[in-house]
Amino acid sequence: MGKGALVRKGAAKPGRVAVVGVGIIGASVGWNLARRGAEVVFIDAGRPGEGVTDWSFSWANASNKTARKSYFDLNVAGMAAHRELARTIGPDSWWYPGGHLRWADDPAAEAQLLETAELLAGWSYRVEVCTGAAVRRRLEPALTVPGEVPVVFFPDEAWVHGRHLVSRLVDQAVASGAEHRFGTAACDIGTGADGSIRSVALSDGSCLEVNTVVNAAGPDASYVAGLVGRHLPMRREPGVVTRIGCAQVPVRRAMHAPHIEIRPDGDASVVLHSREVDALIDTGKDPSELARLLHESARRVVPELGSGHLTRTRVANRPIPGDGFPSVGAVSSVPGYYEAVSHSGITLGPVIGRLLASEILSGQRDEMLADFRPERCPP
Repeated sequence: MGKGALVRKGAAKPGRVAVVGVGIIGASVGWNLARRGAEVVFIDAGRPGEGVTDWSFSWANASNKTARKSYFDLNVAGMAAHRELARTIGPDSWWYPGGHLRWADDPAAEAQLLETAELLAGWSYRVEVCTGAAVRRRLEPALTVPGEVPVVFFPDEAWVHGRHLVSRLVDQAVASGAEHRFGTAACDIGTGADGSIRSVALSDGSCLEVNTVVNAAGPDASYVAGLVGRHLPMRREPGVVTRIGCAQVPVRRAMHAPHIEIRPDGDASVVLHSREVDALIDTGKDPSELARLLHESARRVVPELGSGHLTRTRVANRPIPGDGFPSVGAVSSVPGYYEAVSHSGITLGPVIGRLLASEILSGQRDEMLADFRPERCPP
């Protein structure tokens, strides 16, 4: 038993496990189960990894997770789990370490950034504070960041190509015996006289006999929870992400510049996001106009992006439980039902996948998830 783990007495074997939702978290849970011999069936109304996983900033980090020390620690573990996963399945096409840059353009925001950097250093998180001039010289020559501005560099952070990672995990799980039902949604979950999971009905009219359901449905997690009579409060926080096609990508790593977030997206594309632009979603602006605003902000920071062209834009709802923290683990009122619902799924997917698979298979409840159990939410 791992350090800090608790054992749930009399844990039943999981039998056939339905993983509902195949983004980064669902794929990670299913891969960990299948490689340990569990009978897994993936269920998703779309294609694996093509939902919110493909439309997030996809930044693996713990520097933005300081609201609660246990949440920070979980995200640090998520980053370590990514590195281990890269060693296990190979890093090509999905894992892009290289660090992350952040700077501000007003005194209050700059002071807050430097205070956070000091806090993180005190928590033994690797942080470097340098100048804009040093960043342009050493790391990102295409930036327009002023030479005297302090820039915080987090060398252990990374960006992840979520769709490629999900595809890799699903393919390996299928090679280990997992099944899949893609393009069909879960529309009902049957339970026995004792309240335990018995089946999942699908939108194509079929019904699967299962003993365990993992709710990894992201933005649709509240609906799936409702199928077993559980209330799972979720926030509504839509975000807009756009992709810019480039003949040559001018940046090498993820960065938070003032008013805009920028990262590479392969050899010919860049991803853009901004919380300020997200705030305009409910004003009725067309997504194409939001994309234009993102592009304008990005080329102020990286002038070479001015010659890029908008390729794809999407507004997606983030999967955030009501209190902002993950909901991961068993729901005791419905034996065989588990939740794996979280914002920051890109960072947390591999560690949630490992810890939840262990809980499902052995009954171990790891202390790392103690603050993020579903029972903290009302039934």
